[in-house]
Amino acid sequence: MNTRRALAFIFCTVTLDVLALGVMIPVLPGIVLGFMGGDTAGAAEIFGVFATVWGLMQVLFSPLLGALSDRFGRRPVILISCLGLGLDYIFMALAPSLLLLFVGRVISGITAATISTSFAYIADVTTADNRAKAFGIVGMAFGAGFVLGPAIGGLLGGLDPRLPFWVSAAACLINAAFGWFVLPESLPPERRMPFAWKRANPLGSLVLLRSHRHLIGLASVDFLANVAHQVLPSVFVLYAAYRYGWGETTIGLTLALVGICSALVQGLLVGPIVGRLGPRRALFAGLVMGGLGMVIYGLAPSGAWFLVGVPIMALWGIAGPAAMDMMSRQVSASEQGQLQGANSSVRSLAGLLAPGLFAGTFAWLLGWLPGAPFLLAAALLAAAAVVSWVVTAPSPPDGRRR
Repeated sequence: MNTRRALAFIFCTVTLDVLALGVMIPVLPGIVLGFMGGDTAGAAEIFGVFATVWGLMQVLFSPLLGALSDRFGRRPVILISCLGLGLDYIFMALAPSLLLLFVGRVISGITAATISTSFAYIADVTTADNRAKAFGIVGMAFGAGFVLGPAIGGLLGGLDPRLPFWVSAAACLINAAFGWFVLPESLPPERRMPFAWKRANPLGSLVLLRSHRHLIGLASVDFLANVAHQVLPSVFVLYAAYRYGWGETTIGLTLALVGICSALVQGLLVGPIVGRLGPRRALFAGLVMGGLGMVIYGLAPSGAWFLVGVPIMALWGIAGPAAMDMMSRQVSASEQGQLQGANSSVRSLAGLLAPGLFAGTFAWLLGWLPGAPFLLAAALLAAAAVVSWVVTAPSPPDGRRR
């Protein structure tokens, strides 16, 4: 197997999955507004429903696709999902009504749930020593996707609101065709697991997290960290405009800087840092740096001070690959898809719960402490750091925790 070529394809797949969310940000609200006849309040409500349902599809279908990949292999699940995502973009580009656009968004949430299968593929083809670095490189795709997605969507949407859908469709279909020729199967038949519905649903997938040492604790850390991560998309635009008077251009450039710094950390620093510190210490250090960055965000008296926190918070990117590395070591090869599906459901659940938490905190404390959402995120990361240090502590030979 050409591992480097396969990982390059997985990198492209994850990037396109993230783009599936990012390209919609500039154009989808306007399209919904057009269908609503200019009713801004009604369009905002409908757009909120779109976002919630997209996240719900991720929660429901990530474990299913992970379980299917454990049974039938990673290759068919990834390729069919890439193909489905491309065709769905065409469907949404042609959607003549709000209802059909909603259906397309539901399908997008399902087909974009392949990220869990992509991480399972990485676990299949990498050694334990190199896995954190590989997770970090693919994590770099998240930063690239979140930087490129809104930028591409905004530029193309200025020409035609439906053009981003067509361009994304072409990219996904080309990627699926490319994968057909270059992506080998990573899970041989003898290592596959029989499919069972009890493991292929969000609740059933949690059984796996409870059945292995450290997994449930690390899943709790992942949940807390992903709740904290939602603070930026939830309140940053309103916070920056209110506290620093930033306009759309400055906000967009700042978000691009956040994405670039995060991508650089995950692509260049994860491997060396995890190799030097070990996954446990790297996880703890990443969470602490993320918390420190959030404190700077919440207390920064000026925009310049806010920018100081960007590279500090970017070091949080070390934590995710380190946690996934430790979790992947706890399960067998035939359970990697189920594990990554469960992880994806946990993250999607955090994405469903967090926006209301941070938006409510911002609204409630706006006149007294506008940075409160970021300080709340810092507290969540501090709690995650403490939990991570406790649950990953080595046990002595007699099984008692030190």
